Amino acid sequence: MVVQVDICEGPLPAARPLIADGAGAHLLFEGIVRPLENEQPITELRYEAYEPMAQSVMTQIAEELFRAHELLAIGVEHSRGPVQVGRCSFRLQVASRHRKEGIAAMDAFIDRLKQDVPIWKTPVFVSTPQHGGGA
Repeated sequence: MVVQVDICEGPLPAARPLIADGAGAHLLFEGIVRPLENEQPITELRYEAYEPMAQSVMTQIAEELFRAHELLAIGVEHSRGPVQVGRCSFRLQVASRHRKEGIAAMDAFIDRLKQDVPIWKTPVFVSTPQHGGGA
């Protein structure tokens, strides 16, 4: 079983290829910090995690989906700490024999991540200049 799960400080570096012999599909999803949160401009998102549990739950989900969808490999990376707009904060790679299994596993992982994994984000909004009263 090839399952890799990492929590990394700050923005994620460029993707390393996930190696899997016999793969007919190699899928890559990257979550990029958007410039708006609730229609308000932001400079970054700050991620907090209850790390031991987050690591454990992401690994459990990855292993379950690995078996259920007969994957060849699955790799997960998630940021903690500040991640600036335009940078990658989440990456999911799946290698499977066929695309349908890989796409289904990827979709299921992301849904479960959002629901079950103790990682929280806090937006840092663009500050507006304060106009002080003059004398």
